[in-house]
Amino acid sequence: MNYLAHSFLSYNKPELIIGNFIADSLQGNQFEGLTEGIVQGVRLHRKIDSFTDSHPVYLTSKHKFRKDFDKYSGVLMDIIYDHFLARNFHEYSDKNLQDYASYIYYLLKDHYQFLPENAKRFYGYMTERNILFHYSTLDGIESVLTHLSHRIRHRFELQRAIPILEKEYDVIHEEFRVFFDDLQAFCKMQPELTGE
Repeated sequence: MNYLAHSFLSYNKPELIIGNFIADSLQGNQFEGLTEGIVQGVRLHRKIDSFTDSHPVYLTSKHKFRKDFDKYSGVLMDIIYDHFLARNFHEYSDKNLQDYASYIYYLLKDHYQFLPENAKRFYGYMTERNILFHYSTLDGIESVLTHLSHRIRHRFELQRAIPILEKEYDVIHEEFRVFFDDLQAFCKMQPELTGE
């Protein structure tokens, strides 16, 4: 899953949201200077990734992009699944997507001192382009994929996945719904959220 899902699955716990946001910028247990709540967010992020990477429905969606995008098919699916969450955000939250995105941007700014350099750079890009909101449109994710392609050696053009997504749109949408229900149930059982 990508940034929108990771923040949403922190269920409005600010330190979990921060930890979920910075997790990919950390290696191993490099937790110096972080609060225990943020560390729990990092751990929750890693559990979400492990659950996602082994879920049969996610793997079915991912397989649709495997032939043309090989090792990047997982990156594509994380962004595409975030698209379906953004598009249907009203089904999962009582906040509208823009208000939620603005809240996340504010929260990250308020905890800016905890963000590693990579996370700080992405925060700037994310807020400047209002990425969490623009995940909700195909144009928005095409823009994200184009930007990401420029950062990949040999300029692998991830935005070429859009026609495949359009062709398989309804099928992948339904796969996302099944998967995300399972993922929410999994997260709600984790000690980072239950406090146990």
